Amino acid sequence: MSKHTDAAEDVLLEKKGCAGVITLNRPKFLNALTLNMIRQIYSQLKKWEQDPETFLIIIKGAGGKAFCAGGDIRVISEAEKAKQNIAPVFFREEYMLNNAVGSCQKPYVALIHGITMGGGVGLSVHGQFRVATEKCLFAMPETAIGLFPDVGGGYFLPRLQGKLGYFLALTGFRLKGRDVYRAGIATHFVDSEKLAMLEEDLLALKSPSKENIASVLENYHTESKIDRDKSFMLEEHMDKINSCFSANTVEEIIENLKQDGSSFALEQLKVINKMSPTSLKITLRQLMEGSSKTLQEVLTMEYRLSQACMRGHDFHEGVRAVLIDKDQSPKWKPADLKEVTDEDLNNHFKSLGSNDLKF
Repeated sequence: MSKHTDAAEDVLLEKKGCAGVITLNRPKFLNALTLNMIRQIYSQLKKWEQDPETFLIIIKGAGGKAFCAGGDIRVISEAEKAKQNIAPVFFREEYMLNNAVGSCQKPYVALIHGITMGGGVGLSVHGQFRVATEKCLFAMPETAIGLFPDVGGGYFLPRLQGKLGYFLALTGFRLKGRDVYRAGIATHFVDSEKLAMLEEDLLALKSPSKENIASVLENYHTESKIDRDKSFMLEEHMDKINSCFSANTVEEIIENLKQDGSSFALEQLKVINKMSPTSLKITLRQLMEGSSKTLQEVLTMEYRLSQACMRGHDFHEGVRAVLIDKDQSPKWKPADLKEVTDEDLNNHFKSLGSNDLKF
């Protein structure tokens, strides 16, 4: 591999044994995705897909703390404010990469060890195999920064059991460890001390089929011991989640939570009330529409939403409050759900004409 600049080190692309291995390599930044990383991964993925000697693709994060904490959105917000228009390009290429993962012709194994949020979910959840460890921390926390659970969230979230995806999308609730598997986000669970061995076993396979790969993962999954006997942490709340989050408007969901009155419901109410009202409304509609769309149709819809959010107020305010000043008190505009009109909402979903994301 030829290495030119420091940026080239942000992601390592190596052919090892039967596999192409992608290592997200910005551990100081929790492996947050840059445009440069997206471009490198996309072009290498396409090459490996065509290479008869590459039988599977493995993606993982360096440093042990994170698989990938998301896209480097602070950089995007700062660039937008400085009138450098990188957002249209960043989101377009990121979503094209999400689709490339979803349509990858080779078995794709994401080792989701550590923080896996936002853009990191987009790099893993659409692939064939997702292996969580006890250190995995999953969330789609975008409503807290004036965005929405993008990278194909509109596709995979409404397809989770019951209304679980709607709950995760609106609250940004975090799932840990084996619960990421129980929720259906991971396909396998492996104790982290066995992760390196699992990778070695995968690399040592000779011209493996999808079934050979699945069987190695299955063996490790079956032998994993951590939290094996615990039930899904949201199990006792699933009935509440299903009934409260089955409403068609955010206002009704909030009313349902108030009516429910349990400590769990009131806790979620508190969380939802802190989120961007615009983001909440966009997100609910995104999931409702996404539930019957293909991944590509969802990504086209989400690209429209992403560009509307860049033009708006809440995304830049959310990034300021959460990532820059860290005062955690964003001033949303509008500040109230009832001020977010249907017209505002419809404008977010409008076609961008020749600027639409096309596959």
